[in-house]
Amino acid sequence: MAVPLFNLAPDLSVSRLCLGTMTFGEQNSLSQSLQLLDKAFQSGINFFDSAEMYPVPQRAETQGKSEEYLGHWIRSRNIPRDRLVLATKVCGPSGKMTWIRNGPESVDSRNIAEALDNSLLRLQSDYIDLYQVHWPDRYVPMFGETEFDSHRTFPYVSFEEQLIALEKAICSDKIYRTK
Repeated sequence: MAVPLFNLAPDLSVSRLCLGTMTFGEQNSLSQSLQLLDKAFQSGINFFDSAEMYPVPQRAETQGKSEEYLGHWIRSRNIPRDRLVLATKVCGPSGKMTWIRNGPESVDSRNIAEALDNSLLRLQSDYIDLYQVHWPDRYVPMFGETEFDSHRTFPYVSFEEQLIALEKAICSDKIYRTK
C-alpha cells in the first residue's frame, strides 16, 4: 500500500507518514537501516526525521550515526534530493551529552549554526527541509524528571536570538524555503 502525499507547496509534497531514525546506529545496523529506508521509500514515504544527538541511548561513540546512515542511503541509492523531505534537530542544553558542543550549553546562534553545518555534512545534503530545536533553552523537566521545580532556573538565550539564527540559515538556503 502506497502512502499518500500532501501537497504543501507547488514544489513540495510530503508523505502522511514520517520515518524516524532515532534507532539507526545503535539498535539498527547500517544494513538494517538501509533496508528500513528502502522499504519506507518504496511504500511512498518521503519524509524522514533525525537529530544530531541520535541514536538513543545517547553515547559519544554513536552520536550522529542516524544522520550519517540517512545521508549514506540517499547517496548510495542516488535519490534526487528534491524527492525527499528531511527533518533534523539541534540539541538544547544538556549537561549529560558533553560530547556535543560541551553539553551544549545553550541554543544560541553559534550552537545553531555549528549544529546545522555538522548535520548537513552527516546528511550529505545542501539543505534541511525542517530544522527544529529539539528542546527549549529553558528549564523544563526532562530526561526522567517528573516534577517542575519553580525555584530552578538557569541562564538562557532569548527566542529572538534563536529566531535570527534560524532566519540566517533560511536566507543562506541551509534550511529550505519556498521561493
